Amino acid sequence: MGPLMNTPIILSLPNEAATGALAARAARLARPGDAILLDGPLGAGKSAFARAFLRAASGDPALEVPSPTFTLVQSYGLPQGMAHHMDLYRLEGPDALPELGWEEAAEGILLVEWPDRLGPYAPPDALRITLAPAEEPEARTATLSGWDTPRLTALATLA
Repeated sequence: MGPLMNTPIILSLPNEAATGALAARAARLARPGDAILLDGPLGAGKSAFARAFLRAASGDPALEVPSPTFTLVQSYGLPQGMAHHMDLYRLEGPDALPELGWEEAAEGILLVEWPDRLGPYAPPDALRITLAPAEEPEARTATLSGWDTPRLTALATLA
């Protein structure tokens, strides 16, 4: 671990509302140029997190947020700039990223599901959120890492 790396923070999210609250805090803290990498198995809550993030960032709780499973990218004009929600599950590999408009998208806020498909394109300073199902049906464990300590601490503060 280098000097810029911080210790991951592990949060217990008892229900979907808690996952949504975490996403809303991330939306308040995110700035253009930030990448948020959402990791975890199928059904772990990556899309629910992205949907809650985009609704909070847009200020529209009813914002239509379709899954980009087939389109791979959905873009949103937010008050703080453009945001791009990418689901890379079906991506052939990192070589296909330039044709998805990766460089331009990286100037906005990126929400990336299945970030293991990014290969060398994975931003080193990205916020990584790993979601894992817990005992209860809606419960999740979230492991947060990658942002500087003040932002990561603000994200993890359940206020």
